[in-house]
Amino acid sequence: MKLLSHLFSWLFLPLFMPVYGLLITLYYPTEQVLLSSKSMFGLPSEIKSQLFWVFFIFSCAAPGVSFVMLHQRKIISTIDIENARERNIPMLVMFAYCLIMFILFVYKAPNGLLPKYFYALPLSGAIVTALFMYINRWIKISMHAGGGGILCGYLIAFFMVHTNAPIFLISLAFLASGLTISARLFLNKHLPVEVYSGWLLAFATTFCCNWFYPG
Repeated sequence: MKLLSHLFSWLFLPLFMPVYGLLITLYYPTEQVLLSSKSMFGLPSEIKSQLFWVFFIFSCAAPGVSFVMLHQRKIISTIDIENARERNIPMLVMFAYCLIMFILFVYKAPNGLLPKYFYALPLSGAIVTALFMYINRWIKISMHAGGGGILCGYLIAFFMVHTNAPIFLISLAFLASGLTISARLFLNKHLPVEVYSGWLLAFATTFCCNWFYPG
């Protein structure tokens, strides 16, 4: 169980969860309920690939490299940032990358040129991280659970306005969240309130941001 818990913790790292969500919505064949809205699946393959790699670099690769550098400089003691007092700088890094990516998409593709989720997903990541930074003053709110909440909130907001929603993929996203939460509890990394509040806050924030973002 301990080995599986560590495996789930690494497989479902917070940095990976939005990437999983974007992959699903880019490549699973769906159509918008409103024909006037721009389709993620309908984007040309080359554009999909370019947009995905921009998203991957800013939401996963660059923050991951930054965390390794922070660890090498002993600013954080562990890569998964177990110490509550060490979390502000890594969360600030995550916030900065999400905000930069949001501004980049707005600047390079203004006036809703792209499907709204390319703007709303990084914006929701920035908002969730900012909220977690504030709450971290009192409890060590779980970023792993937050990653699961972001994935599920994004998928629910996306597929509620699309036809042919993949129930099995949405179920897998919730299962991944449950496994991650169980793993963090089993490893004694968090208290129940820290994982459940992290998931609920990230889910609600991401859902609202992607649901209400204009486009």
